[in-house]
Amino acid sequence: MKRIISVLALLVVIPFSNLYTQGIGELAPPKPPEIFPDNSWGMDIMFGEAGFGLGSFYRKQLSMKWTAFADLSISEVKDEREFEFYDPFFGISFTVNKKNRVFTIPVNFGLQYRIFENVIYDNLRPYINFGAGPTLVLTTPYEKEFFNAFGDTKTKTAVGGYVGFGANFGLDKSSLIGLNFRYYYTHFFDEGVESLFGRYKKNIGSFFVTLNIGLMY
Repeated sequence: MKRIISVLALLVVIPFSNLYTQGIGELAPPKPPEIFPDNSWGMDIMFGEAGFGLGSFYRKQLSMKWTAFADLSISEVKDEREFEFYDPFFGISFTVNKKNRVFTIPVNFGLQYRIFENVIYDNLRPYINFGAGPTLVLTTPYEKEFFNAFGDTKTKTAVGGYVGFGANFGLDKSSLIGLNFRYYYTHFFDEGVESLFGRYKKNIGSFFVTLNIGLMY
């Protein structure tokens, strides 16, 4: 998983290495900025230490720099104190003292702010973003098989949000490809969730590298 995240990170770092070489040459009149469609929607593919996640988003461009968005996702989160043990005799791995699998389903509303628009060409459009909203949290018993455990799902509600930075790539005005690094935070107003036996968490933090794929119109 760390190797996947490192490869995705390079997709953002490499274009920034050309930041000061793209414009070298004779002086020329400044090129007018590219105008992209105001609306976009699509899916998020999320990669984190706890595994994969999926989501969907809608974005509405308000100006050259500001974009409003709403997104929904589902992903598994883990307690940082979890320890995974591999049994060489049976060829299986399991987490010591784990009671429940924990999944978060946040609905976030937020803003995206474009940066460096006068410095970098429009085929790389970096931004910072932040969102907040309600979160539905699911817990399933770890002792049961992954899919069968959903028959004993318990739910909780919480609030949360995320901050991040990323970039959209390319000049195609019909499709959207981007990468976003996000830190999610979820807060419970009760004792929290019990991922490990006897250890409740009122706050959950998780980092994800998110691949955005969508359409613009």
